[in-house]
Amino acid sequence: MFARTILAISLGCAISSVVNAENTVSNQIETIPANKSVPIESYSLSQNKAEPATAVPAIDHQAVIDESSDAEDNADESSVNQPSVDAAIIDNTPPAPVTNTDRAVTTTSKNTPTKTTASLGTWTLDGINNSVWSTGMPIDGRYPVFAKLQVLLNDNHASPGPIDGAIGKAENLKGGKNNTLKAISAYQTMNNLPVTGILDQATWDSLNSKSNAPAFVEYTITEQDLKGPYAASIPSNYAEQAKMKGLYYTRVTEMLGEKFHMDEAFLKTLNPNASFKKAGEKIIVANVRNDLPQDIHLIIAHKGAKQLYLFNSQNKMIASFPATIGSTDTPSPEGTYTIKSIAPNPWYGYNPKNFVQGGNMKPLSLPPGPNNPVGNMWIGLSKPSFGIHGTPNPSTISKTASHGCIRLTNWDANDLAKRVKPGITVKFLE
Repeated sequence: MFARTILAISLGCAISSVVNAENTVSNQIETIPANKSVPIESYSLSQNKAEPATAVPAIDHQAVIDESSDAEDNADESSVNQPSVDAAIIDNTPPAPVTNTDRAVTTTSKNTPTKTTASLGTWTLDGINNSVWSTGMPIDGRYPVFAKLQVLLNDNHASPGPIDGAIGKAENLKGGKNNTLKAISAYQTMNNLPVTGILDQATWDSLNSKSNAPAFVEYTITEQDLKGPYAASIPSNYAEQAKMKGLYYTRVTEMLGEKFHMDEAFLKTLNPNASFKKAGEKIIVANVRNDLPQDIHLIIAHKGAKQLYLFNSQNKMIASFPATIGSTDTPSPEGTYTIKSIAPNPWYGYNPKNFVQGGNMKPLSLPPGPNNPVGNMWIGLSKPSFGIHGTPNPSTISKTASHGCIRLTNWDANDLAKRVKPGITVKFLE
């Protein structure tokens, strides 16, 4: 409990410093002429499948460079010099099913023979949706009520990262790695509640008052879900990746996990009888939405909190994402920059002058896909080779180091890209 309190206090201080910093830099933002505003267009959504509308990004005609040697991630972004590889950065054909989905309306109950907890809900569709938190209940662990909480946080623009139904134990909260507690703190800040980072009755009631939609729904697997495209595997060596047509998803559960913002292992645990191989098969998924506010005026990349905070033109925090932002050995930049370009499905340029991966001593261009080293979205900054981007490993967000850039889950990066435009200020804080 002491460790949890300390984390909440540190997050509160971090958010306070963000607000103070926002006030000092908000006047630095220049008005962007209308003809220079190039946002990513909204996705066209349907109940069981989401298809991307044609996007018109600002194109950065330099390849994105990866300089990571992270053992867990095996891929990251650049924080180094101008790349020498000049590769195309846009692929108009999505390499895999997109990660966004509309909020489905089906509420049919489905019994799932998994572990139950009487006071915190059961692992069935109705059990999760009807779970209710109250004072005196557990403050950590994996329970249906926490899965519901994570969906509510996601829907109110305080991203908890991959939804897995769990809040970590106190001894695992050091270093800003508990994404759900950080999301609670951000939600409390955005809604003028006491910032504790702890789920309390006021926070729970506030979250539930904002939506009547079920937190989890039944989803029917489609032929398109099974069709892919999918890759048999993703080799670790960049030279082998460069030979591939696309760095696609490798399995249906990986794609569905990202589509519904869920931890892949949790998705499979929640649906123990599903084969994920049959069109028409019904599964339980998180009922997530992707509709950030449009008035994004300032982005704060807070290294200590491992969070990305969004502010509007009234200096109010309107959204937050867990993020991996640099490391001690390869820190992110300091100071203030602007968004320069937005590139969905980017090619990735590898240059051995920046770092050597897999013994490769020649530049390489890696094809687009959600398993690309920078995921399926690149938001370039005015500092060359630095940006905000996705990741092939969503479960590691804020829990490992990066090599300078701001790494988000693919879905959070895609969500952000639909709402930002060139010229928006991005400020790094310690």
